[in-house]
Amino acid sequence: MRIYFNPLDTACKSTIGAISTDEKLQLNIYHVKETPNTSCYCAQNQDFCTKTPNISDCFEPCNNAFLRLNKDGEEAELFPMNKTDFGWTISISIKEIGLYFYSFYIEGVGNISCGYMELGVLTEHAHGFLLTVHSSDYKTPEWFKGGVMYQIFPDRFYKKGSMPDIKGRVQRKDWGGLPSYRPNEHGKVLNNDFFGGNIQGIIEKLPYLKSLGVTVIYCNPIFEAASNHRYDTSDYMKIDPFLGEEKDFKELIEEGKKLGIRVILDGVFNHTGDNSVYFNKYGEYPSVGAYQSKDSPYYSWYSFQEFPDKYSSWWGIDILPEVNEHSEEYQNFIFGKGGVLKKWLGFGIGGYRLDVADELPDFFLKKLRKSVKEEDENAIIIGEVWEDASNKIAYSERREYLQGYELDSVMNYPLKDSIIHYIQTGNATDLLHNIRVLINHYPKQTVDCLMNILGTHDTARILTVLGGIYCHNKDEMASPQAYMSENAKKSAIEKLKMAAVLQYTLPGVPCLYYGDENGMEGHIDPFCRRCFDWEHLNEDLIGFYSKLGEIREKYRDIFNDGDFIDLECQNGLIFYKRTKNNQSIYVFANNSSKTHLLKLSEKYVDCLTNENYQDFLEVKPYSYKIFVNK
Repeated sequence: MRIYFNPLDTACKSTIGAISTDEKLQLNIYHVKETPNTSCYCAQNQDFCTKTPNISDCFEPCNNAFLRLNKDGEEAELFPMNKTDFGWTISISIKEIGLYFYSFYIEGVGNISCGYMELGVLTEHAHGFLLTVHSSDYKTPEWFKGGVMYQIFPDRFYKKGSMPDIKGRVQRKDWGGLPSYRPNEHGKVLNNDFFGGNIQGIIEKLPYLKSLGVTVIYCNPIFEAASNHRYDTSDYMKIDPFLGEEKDFKELIEEGKKLGIRVILDGVFNHTGDNSVYFNKYGEYPSVGAYQSKDSPYYSWYSFQEFPDKYSSWWGIDILPEVNEHSEEYQNFIFGKGGVLKKWLGFGIGGYRLDVADELPDFFLKKLRKSVKEEDENAIIIGEVWEDASNKIAYSERREYLQGYELDSVMNYPLKDSIIHYIQTGNATDLLHNIRVLINHYPKQTVDCLMNILGTHDTARILTVLGGIYCHNKDEMASPQAYMSENAKKSAIEKLKMAAVLQYTLPGVPCLYYGDENGMEGHIDPFCRRCFDWEHLNEDLIGFYSKLGEIREKYRDIFNDGDFIDLECQNGLIFYKRTKNNQSIYVFANNSSKTHLLKLSEKYVDCLTNENYQDFLEVKPYSYKIFVNK
């Protein structure tokens, strides 16, 4: 028997991706005649086709079919399907949010399970399609969609003025020098060398960011902290003095707004620094910290096994004492009136990116969302999640990120890994498979807000990854051999351009890590956090990213929430379109030595080069294009 079920085809599943609790979902299975033209719909071979079969190739079946549906962790129920002139159909509604799985059973035949490309395949044992069900009022910020993000590590972006003298901080006078990375005599890496990048520096470079098409800046932590990365918060209520003052931050928000650029902040709420107002391990703050006394107003924030020296810390790193999210005092400090979230939202920020969201319990994230949306319903909440956020299990708990009460979006590490794998191997089908998985698993309103990254402060620079340079330890990463020759760098940049075309045109919002557009290199922390080299600009690569930003701005209506439709995928070629309201933008990448020919029904113009195409388009080896109807 040949069948066709494709959950990314509205002919099979009336809503693509997740559904809401007030929605009726129709599921259709096509029973396809066994003819040569329909071999691609065979569920028992390795071919795949994502296109609906011609209805003339379908017929009414004799066998009965059933929908098998279960909520995560619960027993499955069978629901009889109705026979049609093309196969079987059923309409269902699910009133309770959560994660569900479904498959189909055909009497005398077997199960229709979720296979490669999320397509239905006939199997002996059922393997369910994933279905996320979210609340009926779940919506995500419209202003964020279709834009371009730019991530800034504040100490290393741009310096304007001088640094104040602060005990324990090493002032670097060699902008662009190698960051300190070796442990001290006590075996600790202090991360206390500062190059002096600051808020006024960001303000100065706002016109540059505008030229890249940037609509939102994501800043790594800006609150007072002992380290240059500032993930060890000392005072949530103060801007770090090396970065500036509140008036500087207000100016950044106001000047950015004039250029259509918003700012989102890094929310680090799982842990604080040991050298902080709240823990005060070294007595450097006038407060009575939790480390100093059980009578401290902050004592309930932390979990001590043996007071004061044995306490829970993030991944066992004792300079990062872990916060007890159940503490009502801590919750009130973060969520309450005049608390951390509301204070900085009051400055007009666009929202928060949440550090280590996996380690923030669901109840905490729900309260966080409520607090943020009370202050500004259009503020965005993006979680640091490295895996598929729809079915993530963290600390033995299935997470509820995308069911309407927690996150708007997540960092799209799965897409990052898929694009890199494609660039390195030319395997287009795996890339398409992973794109389809995300679209099928996530709510559409989340897909349109996904933070599409190629690199961050936590990963090696994308150019270094694509250059194929590997190191075994940090001493090797610090050596000149960890950096490419000019010819190798040119080759890696061409690969980066292809990766960027995918990053900027696939569903979601591209996030450019500062300096990637200038060809910065570097392995993992701290080498991926070096200073932006403003004296040596790669005008070609910067111009390429500016052009991509220009394309997104010109066709923002499509990139906001336009559908993704795959058109062809073979031999290293992936060809797709983004479409909305009968308008489409077409994209291909051919990461292979093969030449392809695309037949065209109309006249088209290349968005990158302004070349015109008619009748056909030659897809050359190792090439990419973005084009539209002329």
